[in-house]
Amino acid sequence: MGFLSTLLGIFGFGIGTSIGLLIGFFLFIYSKPKTVKMKPKVLRYRVKSDMMVNSQQETGFLEPVPRLLYELDNDQLLDILPDIPLWVKCPDYERVDWLNKFVADMWPYLDKAICAQIRSATKPMFAEYVGKYQIEAIEFDNLSLGTIPPEIHGLKVCETNEKELVLEPAVRWAGNPNIVLTLKLLSFRITIQLVDLQIFMAPRITLKPLVPTFPCFATVAVSLLGKPDVDFGMSILGGDIMAIPGLYQFVQKTIKRQVASLYIWPQALEIPILDPATVAVKKPVGILHVKVVRAQKLLKKDILGTSDPYVKLNLSGERLPSKKTTIKKRNLNPEWNEKFKLIVKDPGSQVLQLQVFDWDKVGNHDRLGMQFVPLKFLTPYETKEFKLDLLKHTDSYDPQDKKQRGKIVVELMYAPFRADSGKLDGTQDGYSRKESGFDRTSDSEVFGGAGLLSVLIQGAEDVEGERHNNPYAVVFFRGETKRTKMIKRTRDPVWNEEFHYMLEEPPLNEKIHIEVMSKRTGFSFRSKEHLGNVDINLTDVVHNGRINQKYHLIDSKNGVIHVAIKWVTA
Repeated sequence: MGFLSTLLGIFGFGIGTSIGLLIGFFLFIYSKPKTVKMKPKVLRYRVKSDMMVNSQQETGFLEPVPRLLYELDNDQLLDILPDIPLWVKCPDYERVDWLNKFVADMWPYLDKAICAQIRSATKPMFAEYVGKYQIEAIEFDNLSLGTIPPEIHGLKVCETNEKELVLEPAVRWAGNPNIVLTLKLLSFRITIQLVDLQIFMAPRITLKPLVPTFPCFATVAVSLLGKPDVDFGMSILGGDIMAIPGLYQFVQKTIKRQVASLYIWPQALEIPILDPATVAVKKPVGILHVKVVRAQKLLKKDILGTSDPYVKLNLSGERLPSKKTTIKKRNLNPEWNEKFKLIVKDPGSQVLQLQVFDWDKVGNHDRLGMQFVPLKFLTPYETKEFKLDLLKHTDSYDPQDKKQRGKIVVELMYAPFRADSGKLDGTQDGYSRKESGFDRTSDSEVFGGAGLLSVLIQGAEDVEGERHNNPYAVVFFRGETKRTKMIKRTRDPVWNEEFHYMLEEPPLNEKIHIEVMSKRTGFSFRSKEHLGNVDINLTDVVHNGRINQKYHLIDSKNGVIHVAIKWVTA
């Protein structure tokens, strides 16, 4: 009986369930819905930035009621907070609907251009694996980013003291890409498809350095301010492998970790835009120590059968005044033993030019001979002596010129700057930008040795004169006076002029004085006008290696000058 009752129970359950489902289906299809009146209440919330009002129909039904943010409780705010754009939550971010419209219109063309770059970039990567692990081929069957463009939820522009422009957009992309990768393995064809891609990231885009060549920046550096949120599905041979328990979390964690290790700030992906050779401004990289020892058997240029020689020396590619030795009167075998220091910017291509002249009281000085030494022949920190035959010209060989012009002896030593010179160790005031990842240079490395002090006068703001505004800057240091060019009719001049000072020791406890002046272009008894000045203590420059700040000008109402100073040692 027990077995029979069990069998009848199972049979009855099956028959009853089937009949119940059949009756429910017919009732669902053929029954008519009845109007149900509900008590007035808020069904859901919508957030708008405009003024919102409640609306209720006379029939008793309620439309979704827009509500102001301050009317919502904590739970309701938490539900909608992730969907609110950053320009609503953070005042530093600006609304950029125009940029989203631009991206949407350009997206079909951007899609093809980006996909072409992906194909060209991945082709050599795939080629490395072909022939290994029984892999016959790896290629894209389909590669498209879809029809839905990314959306920028806000954009922040950051100001720095460097020659760069920093943008921080907040990007969300819920796209419909069609990316199918085919892997041929042991004559089998394996297809891998990426579906349902969603990305949220906050990148930092730096356009640097700013240069006077279109598009006015040489490199785009992209880094991430935090780990990106990436969600996607992956189908292999038609099956979603992300459904495997634990695999989805593992892939998410791995992607975030790998991306963070490569591109989280301060690390960045740099994309060159312009050829560095066309826009790069060469910076000093070392010091050339020159000792002019002597000359022998020079030509006779004076009536009495002697000469008054001196040597002029300079580096090719420089517009700085040439260095000169003293004049040795009535001497064809002069001994100088004089030392000079020259700033080197490109030791691979620069040449030391040596010219020996005969000094005359009246008229031009006669050139007795010349010679040159390429710096690429020098070994860093190694002193080398050169005995050179003086020539009439160095650009070409003249077989008709067989006159002996004598010899010159020089000692040369090239000392490149230290790799850790010129590093910033923090901020100096509210105007300066902090650099990370650098340690303060030790006193033993700082206090000693020759070096180069570079002073870059970038520009000024809100400098105003009573009679005219044609500003220029004047730099006073150790008895030397150097000035920038004059910019006419402006209160915000941009000079970007750099001055160099070769020093035998660090400028500790010294100051550099900078004045901003204005000069009338026409004739006037009061042609010059003082617009402000500042004294900069160089002790911080020596310790930190570099400062880049804006200074308020003394004797100026709102004037500010932007100065970058660097100290490097050889």
